[in-house]
Amino acid sequence: MRYSSKQIEPYGLDGHSLNAERLIDDVFGCPNGKVFFLAGGTQTNMVFISSALKNHEGVISTVSGHINVHETSAIEGGGNKVLTVNGKNGKIYPEDIDMVMAKHIDMHMTKPKMVYISNSTEIGTIYTKEELLALRKKCDEHKLYLYMDGARLGAAITSKENDVLPCLIGQVCDAFYVGGTKNGLLLGEALVINNKALARDFRYVIKNKGAMLAKDYLLGIEFEEAFKDGLYFEIAKKTNDMAQYLKEGMRALKIDVEDSPTNQLFVALEKELALRIVKEFQTEIWEDKGDKLVIRFVTSFLTEKEDVDDLLAFLKKAQ
Repeated sequence: MRYSSKQIEPYGLDGHSLNAERLIDDVFGCPNGKVFFLAGGTQTNMVFISSALKNHEGVISTVSGHINVHETSAIEGGGNKVLTVNGKNGKIYPEDIDMVMAKHIDMHMTKPKMVYISNSTEIGTIYTKEELLALRKKCDEHKLYLYMDGARLGAAITSKENDVLPCLIGQVCDAFYVGGTKNGLLLGEALVINNKALARDFRYVIKNKGAMLAKDYLLGIEFEEAFKDGLYFEIAKKTNDMAQYLKEGMRALKIDVEDSPTNQLFVALEKELALRIVKEFQTEIWEDKGDKLVIRFVTSFLTEKEDVDDLLAFLKKAQ
């Protein structure tokens, strides 16, 4: 048997990738945005932040921010300090930025140059339209870049509590990325750079950091398929729907669930029960509170009602 093959241009310059770029720019209102496909979230954050900032410049993040907690010092290993603030509910506010700027006043300290936010955040919360506009205004005041980690952007946009249209994200952010890895794609993130100065020579940066895939068209094909007919948001909506179904079921069992508008739920349970659930359902221990363990439940595009019902039946039997 003979197999036919079609030559596809490498390094993300193929027709699929270019079409995916057009589709993403249309959805997020970025007519001049440049889209770059990278393999994963940590890689995307590290490559972009290290490219945008000089070594004496730092990025402001919440204490819970992914670049501060879960990326093995990738940002600081690249030469840029992460300047942390407590924020509130996983989110940064203008007053947090003012506090950092007031403390970093001269050449003896790291110069703040970027604000990093996640939407949805690492604890499942989302930014409102008012909050994003306020952050953009504050960043303009202090001449800071605004960068959004969109690993869970689909979950944020399809949340029932969301009032942010995708086009607003394109308007307020110097750069953001559309997460594929956490939204049903095999792998990949689509980094959108709106600031022309930051997009200049960015392909050189990708190559220099060892992040350029010869077969980058595979990522382009994924995003092309995800965005051509709204599949990306259908997947994200399902993850949220399953999380809400789980939350309602737990509350019916009188289990206290921290409120979350997206697909991450945090539940404090007695240690013995918590450890049984972790073993049985492959969930994650988020925090040890002494007498209780906080478990993080994350629903995905693979989560079905039957899966949730199995967990609820386990919890009911254990009560």
